[in-house]
Amino acid sequence: MTNALPQLGATVLDGTRTRFTVWAPLHEQLSVHFTESGATAAMHADADGYHTLITEAPAGTRYQYQFADGRLRPDPASRAQPEGVHGPSMVVTPPSRAHAFLNPALPHHVLYELHVGTFTPQGTFDAVIPRLAALRQLGVTAIELMPIGQFPGNRNWGYDGVDLFAAQSSYGGPAGLRRLVDACHQHGLAIILDVVYNHLGPEGNYLAEFGPYFTDRYKTPWGTAINFDGRGSDHVREFFIQNSLYWTRDCGIDGLRLDAVHAIMDHSASTFLEELTARNHDEAARVGRRVLIIAESSDNDPRLLRSPAVGGCGMDGCWNDDYHHAIRAALTGERRGYYEPFGDADQIAKALRDRFVFTGEYSSGHGRRHGVHASDVPRGSLVVFSQNHDQVGNRPLGDRLHHAAGWEGSLVATALVLLSPFTPMLWMGEEYGEPAPFQYFVSHSDPDLIEAVRRGRAAEFAEFQGSIEPPDPQAEATFERSTLDWAARGSGRHAGMLAYYTALLQLRASLNLPSRAADVEAHSARSVVLLRYKGGREVVLMANVGAVPTTIRLDAHGINSARRWTIALDSNEARWGGGAEAMPRPAVAAGEITINAKTAIVLMQDEESK
Repeated sequence: MTNALPQLGATVLDGTRTRFTVWAPLHEQLSVHFTESGATAAMHADADGYHTLITEAPAGTRYQYQFADGRLRPDPASRAQPEGVHGPSMVVTPPSRAHAFLNPALPHHVLYELHVGTFTPQGTFDAVIPRLAALRQLGVTAIELMPIGQFPGNRNWGYDGVDLFAAQSSYGGPAGLRRLVDACHQHGLAIILDVVYNHLGPEGNYLAEFGPYFTDRYKTPWGTAINFDGRGSDHVREFFIQNSLYWTRDCGIDGLRLDAVHAIMDHSASTFLEELTARNHDEAARVGRRVLIIAESSDNDPRLLRSPAVGGCGMDGCWNDDYHHAIRAALTGERRGYYEPFGDADQIAKALRDRFVFTGEYSSGHGRRHGVHASDVPRGSLVVFSQNHDQVGNRPLGDRLHHAAGWEGSLVATALVLLSPFTPMLWMGEEYGEPAPFQYFVSHSDPDLIEAVRRGRAAEFAEFQGSIEPPDPQAEATFERSTLDWAARGSGRHAGMLAYYTALLQLRASLNLPSRAADVEAHSARSVVLLRYKGGREVVLMANVGAVPTTIRLDAHGINSARRWTIALDSNEARWGGGAEAMPRPAVAAGEITINAKTAIVLMQDEESK
């Protein structure tokens, strides 16, 4: 194998000439078939199985690869699929590589996850742009897009993508994405992209016809595993790493969220995840940028975040499902599925102290010990949330947190996330209590696949919600009812919720909580979680996740009651849109404070009592 592997896909060399390159070791001969003219040109194959052709083909040219038996297939590294996953690929002008935006380190971010197709009625990259100013005003610092690699049809969460280099055509394709990236940077926002490297969708997935991209040695929950450690895996890795670099280097994306890395099977001494992280970091550093690599993992494995010098992967961040599960189970009493081992307020406090709830203890949900000691991991490298696309969309009816925990309960969860020492992430619409659900939807063309998806979703939901019938994923109405109603954010209790989120994020910024994340204590007292930021002006968050008022003695939890304390925020105030009359404002008296049910308060030390 040569050291420098060729650039995959259709690369425009000058105004009219393009180099076509594909890795197809299963074939001795491949050709490029040009759709408009019907012409076919043979490619040259090297010893590693890379087929290349340089010919006249300006931007806009549509083409497919043709096998010796006449089959026509899209380019696996296509930059655009204007006719969908089964149609021809299109040559695209290379994006500009000038990216002046300075991306903050992860602990200084407030992320906002969104699905392009349902974020606006138009469902396009361009339609996101007019809403960026409102997100910046809210206190968001980065938007995080659910996967945009070309998927079948026009309606999909994105995890069924098959053309991983091609920005979804119904969203606006590569040109629309470039405009969104530029607009984000002009608003001072980073843009992070969710990418899927653990599987490909079933419809339009032609990779296996080109080479050994998949392996039958492992299985994932979604089907065949990708070949990251078997024969030919160097070239498979290169395909996916070039995809990551296309987004971060060429398109100006500021970070990647890697979907379900626990389902990436790789027993190499130097893993695919390590290589991908290092190459993106190195390329960004070379041009004075910062690119963030964030994992989604349910393993509670700090090795993802540790430095390569001590055997880690060197990633910048990892989602923390434990923190979400602990908060939700405590507020709602849910115990089905993966919520089974959660529900105690002390578990929330443990996650705040130890990063995860399970750091080697027995988990009834797993039927074994789960996680490992992680206190060396900076808290800011863990991304936390009270809602996300999974935790809303993977419920049968796609209901949001305020439907299950009540309006007051969702305010408590919000305080635990936004004032935590972790990096917070919002799910689109939660900041104003979006009334629309977010449900699971697809737009496949294969009737057998459609039926299989319906049966699979129904079986999956049965574990959590028993006999509730989920909406039809293929129905267009399922997609349409999941679209945000942004008009709601300006009226009634929705405006109150928006004001609450804004106040919390302003408090987070004014107190510089990201820089104080290492200097925290966490306790629990019955149903109350206490989070204390020490050093300088002390701040204490008290969150009652229970159904009854609870009295807390401050000295019993290391809080000096002789000092003067101001209540900086009370989630029970009527202005936040709660359905009931606000309870009387609590006060520190005789060294104790009573916190109402489903209430969060913030105590702040008076300056003169420091």
